[in-house]
Amino acid sequence: MAFIRIINKFILVLLFGTVVVSTEAQKTVLKFNPDGTFKIVQFTDVHFKYGNSNSDIALERMRQVLDIEKPDLVIFTGDVIYGKPASEGMKTVLNVVVERKIPFGVVYGNHDDEQGMDRQELLQVIQSVPFNLTEQTEGLSGVSNYILPVKSADGSRDALILYCLDSHSYSSVKGVGGYDFLKFDQVDWYLKNSTAYTKVNGGKPLPSLAFFHIPLPEYSRAAAAEGAILIGARMEPACVPQLNTGMFAAMKQSGDIMGVFAGHDHDNDYVVYWRDILLAYGRYTGGNTVYNNIQNGARVIELKEGAREFKTWIRQKDGVVNPVDFPATFQKKGDPE
Repeated sequence: MAFIRIINKFILVLLFGTVVVSTEAQKTVLKFNPDGTFKIVQFTDVHFKYGNSNSDIALERMRQVLDIEKPDLVIFTGDVIYGKPASEGMKTVLNVVVERKIPFGVVYGNHDDEQGMDRQELLQVIQSVPFNLTEQTEGLSGVSNYILPVKSADGSRDALILYCLDSHSYSSVKGVGGYDFLKFDQVDWYLKNSTAYTKVNGGKPLPSLAFFHIPLPEYSRAAAAEGAILIGARMEPACVPQLNTGMFAAMKQSGDIMGVFAGHDHDNDYVVYWRDILLAYGRYTGGNTVYNNIQNGARVIELKEGAREFKTWIRQKDGVVNPVDFPATFQKKGDPE
């Protein structure tokens, strides 16, 4: 059976892209804890400016969240830095996690590569830092596209899949302005990998989550729907792409994704239940380097091995707000049409 699992993983790499990983990523294996839990902290929109005291509160909040929550994994959902020098800024933010010896992954936002280094150069910086899990799938649109499997507590099988995607920056399509969108090859990459993991799992979709910076168009539709179950702050419109390339439909078709976690909109931290999938924002983590009107903090996600369920809440300076259980918090009220 072990040999078969190795072959299956080898086939996944051959079929769906060559993954370039750092040395530290090869050493780190994510696993559920002996008590069957796995905790993720999502930091988003740190907008860190190196040497700027307005960013001090961002680092302070990150330290507080990590010391209280003690997560198994940290995921940064974009706009980590917002000033030059980019390398020093990125390392300063990541070192808060590294000092605590916590594995982490990064997906890019629309501002990360505006600070004097492009996405590929930033990847080299990120991959030079210990405990990094950020990878690059060659031949795919964007740079921060990769999959993080989480093993069962006994290490015998994949029990959870985390899809991390590069949502790009701004639309380059003639006549279409605004923010960019997930490309067709990224949707296809997700579908093929999801199908492969389901096949290895005996035809049953593996519980999965997705992380990227710019929210899907469905965030707007779900939040505006009459009867939608929305919990948290909604203080600005969802800044979503004008074009929809079908990622949500692919997720719904595959049946593995339980929740999608984005950033980008600093004054939103809500979760909304849509077609049995939770569309969630992280909590703005940054300091006073850009607009923000809610207390900075982070989103926490706690999963249970073998179950299509998770708990999530916002951790801020004065405690926890907006805790929800997926899907229990939403089941009785139904799915909005």
